[in-house]
Amino acid sequence: MIGFLRGKLAAKQPPQLVMDVGGVGYELEAPMSTFYSLPAVGADLSLFTHLVVREDAHILFGFGTDRERRMFRELLKVSGVGPKLALGLLSGINIDSFLLCIESSDVDTLVKIPGVGRKTAERLIIEMRDRAKVFGELSFAVPGGSGAEPRGAQAEAFGALVALGYKPVEVTKLLKSVDASVTTTEELIRHALKAATK
Repeated sequence: MIGFLRGKLAAKQPPQLVMDVGGVGYELEAPMSTFYSLPAVGADLSLFTHLVVREDAHILFGFGTDRERRMFRELLKVSGVGPKLALGLLSGINIDSFLLCIESSDVDTLVKIPGVGRKTAERLIIEMRDRAKVFGELSFAVPGGSGAEPRGAQAEAFGALVALGYKPVEVTKLLKSVDASVTTTEELIRHALKAATK
């Protein structure tokens, strides 16, 4: 099992990227949450990985944080959820907001994620409920990587904007556009809404 790669980013075209590790090019698929924190092509990069072996292919998935990879693995245990849908879930909603949806049985937010129908959302809530409780908050930053993901005020602002009717992918982009000096939930929401009206 390949658990970790460190090398240079050779190419990136969502959801695929290529890493040059000692002269060998590894093709990986990654969620958008990882793509947002990727450096420029040619820069050093470290990613946690998960290998999916199928009859017709071996697919390597890359993640910016160990927490993302652990969530990906938990999602694969849900009946009817394959790697493509698990990747879509990680791309469409951040982990903290996803756990909040599971805890509050928020089907409406989950069905806004592309590829997630009502039955899938209900199954996710039922099967992930116990796992979400023991998922834990421990996150390991990849050496040489940012390891950053929305937490605290960012997660609260994310949930509030989704509740206002914005799609999770749109909310992620809006929050990315907010200056890093903004740290309170209220200010994050205000700046994101201002960016949405431009």
